[in-house]
Amino acid sequence: MHETLIGLAGIGLLLLMFATGIELGFAMALVGFVGFGYLNGFSSAMNLLSRDFYEVLTNYGYSVFPLFVLMGQIGFNSGIAVRLYDAANKFVGHVPGGLAMATVLGATGFKTICGSSAATAATFASVAIPEMDRYGYDKRLSTGIVATVGSLGCIIPPSVVLILMGILMEQSIGQLFLAGIIPGLITAVFFMGIIYGWARINPAIAPRSERTSWGGRVRSLPDVFWIAIVFLLVVGGIMQGYFTPTEAGAVGTFAVLLLSIIQRNMTFKRYVTSVREGLRTAIMILMLVVGSTVLGHFITITNIPQSVAEWATMLPVSRYVVMLIICFIYLIGGSFIDDLTFMILATPIFYPVALKLGFPPLWFGIVIAVVEMVGVVIPPVAICVFVVKNITKTPLNVIYRGVTPFLIALVLVWALLFAFPGLALWLPSVFYSG
Repeated sequence: MHETLIGLAGIGLLLLMFATGIELGFAMALVGFVGFGYLNGFSSAMNLLSRDFYEVLTNYGYSVFPLFVLMGQIGFNSGIAVRLYDAANKFVGHVPGGLAMATVLGATGFKTICGSSAATAATFASVAIPEMDRYGYDKRLSTGIVATVGSLGCIIPPSVVLILMGILMEQSIGQLFLAGIIPGLITAVFFMGIIYGWARINPAIAPRSERTSWGGRVRSLPDVFWIAIVFLLVVGGIMQGYFTPTEAGAVGTFAVLLLSIIQRNMTFKRYVTSVREGLRTAIMILMLVVGSTVLGHFITITNIPQSVAEWATMLPVSRYVVMLIICFIYLIGGSFIDDLTFMILATPIFYPVALKLGFPPLWFGIVIAVVEMVGVVIPPVAICVFVVKNITKTPLNVIYRGVTPFLIALVLVWALLFAFPGLALWLPSVFYSG
């Protein structure tokens, strides 16, 4: 019991440190180091700290982060998202809410090469919102959908969230990628359904744009085709076992860079910018992983995960009620500190609980990814909303009012995963049945 109390005190101290604004990765490493040292001695803690830093920063598998992040940054800076949005607009721009639907389609396509929610929100805030403003779209709809589509980056591969979940749960990243495809596509369809219904009920909120000729539509398809090829190359290569997720990141990054050069959309300056931004994001993620690794070793010796798992299985309620409570904890925790950081902090504690209750690891990973999708658009820490606000100068209350209808879609997808676990488990079972 003594160790458990020390662990709880460490978690409380960590939450206080988050409030001070200290870098989150360093805060987790510091608490883990001090707590481990208190229980096992300073010499053991020093050995733990040096070993964890070395093993994480020299781990070949973790090179997947900079590779996939760089792939997204190259796509972002070379204007691929703009061309995808333009192609989608040519096909659906003339229907009720068509420009907003084009934003969903363009963002869904862009997510197949970019795992960053903030980058997607920033791109479409700069591209789609001015176009919607030109046609008189209500700011609630235009800013709300742009903020919300960024959340697709949590579940559509190559997702940084799914990569981290794979590492934290010691599960196949390729299988997690496959598990996220169907729920991600269903979410995009639900977004479009809400847009269409909103526009039909109140046509003034989303005036139609001009209809594009079939010739113009056909001419826009090559951009979509090449991105689809890159996606199939990356995800298909992982599924077929041609290369590992890390190798897939290298292949995908090279393919996107080559495509950008051939299309003359990549300059040396843009490439340097992509590398610099990609390194900044990748190093931030790696420091979070280092910090969570040190903290995880401390939490493990306090027996908190085992105690929580035993307590949860003893509750006189359905295992689904326990899972609902876990999701609620992720949602509340992610509302006060960065969602990605809280996921790294909480997963080592609650993943053993999910296993003890008999939930499949892949299903658990996707359910938490959907919870993360909600977390990036609800206050107070809503990164996608803040990105849209900073770019468009739209008041936060307007953006939140626009986001609210789309939360219905996320809750529906989350409920469907509970009702039909096969939505997440079917594709991995098909491709990894052997």
